[in-house]
Amino acid sequence: MSPDSQPELFDTNPPPGPVRGAEGVMVREIRCKSLLNRGGIGDYSFNGYVGCQNGCGYCYARFMQRFHPHAEEWGRFVDVKVNAVEVLGRQLRRLEPGEVFACSACDGWQPVEAEYRLTRECCRLLVQAGFRLNVLTKSKLVLRDLDVFTGHSVCVGVTITTPDESWARVWEPHASSVSDRWEVLRQAKAAGLKTAVMFGPLLPEISDTDEALSDLFARAAEVGVDRIWTDMLNARPRVWPGIQDVLRTHGPHMYEQYRRLLFDPSFRRQYQRQLAERIRTAAKDAGVSDRLN
Repeated sequence: MSPDSQPELFDTNPPPGPVRGAEGVMVREIRCKSLLNRGGIGDYSFNGYVGCQNGCGYCYARFMQRFHPHAEEWGRFVDVKVNAVEVLGRQLRRLEPGEVFACSACDGWQPVEAEYRLTRECCRLLVQAGFRLNVLTKSKLVLRDLDVFTGHSVCVGVTITTPDESWARVWEPHASSVSDRWEVLRQAKAAGLKTAVMFGPLLPEISDTDEALSDLFARAAEVGVDRIWTDMLNARPRVWPGIQDVLRTHGPHMYEQYRRLLFDPSFRRQYQRQLAERIRTAAKDAGVSDRLN
């Protein structure tokens, strides 16, 4: 079944708790029973929030609506796990230290984190308990927490989808600017931390071109990033409706290209091979092939 033909997911009441407006986003305070989970990226992952204010048009985490139905669209709600730090503290008494991905289904440093500071305090507990952290965010707010990370085994990473600021605002309307994300890597590196960048999802006709890839990899070399990951656009549950919303307003001429990439297996395989070759070329030209994962 294609993502745009999914059955209606908003068929239960939203989580209980106080509700208030925050820049048009509904914020609810909830309580969780556990926080640190076994993950596919690293040994563990955690999320202090359900939902994400960044509102990225391609966001894969929309699948969370299957488990946490909301009347609001993805990007228009955030559930705050107000007891996250307390729950994590209890879990850490019995868990062996390992590698933790922060965060797996939301941006841990989305705007609401400035007030609640849940991700910061969870990261503080984790590094003090000897866990290794892999951070991935689109927010300059993560710079606030360099004091927590410094001196511990932490890799600070940012996601950059396109080098073009105007397109970034279209696809990632409430994330930090692209220039701010590069600055995160510079400052993290200066603090003695490992750094990483995720180029993805690379967007057809926007950031998958030779010119855009050359720009991205050249900048990665400039800031001395330690690891580079790439990802192509994926047809995960409920992604297509979000992409359609963006293309309808900002890129109707690209609609067919995106549709074929997501739903035409033969076209997708050919595109994937071509994109992989362009990525290898860009990385080689920038002198960072050895950092490409």
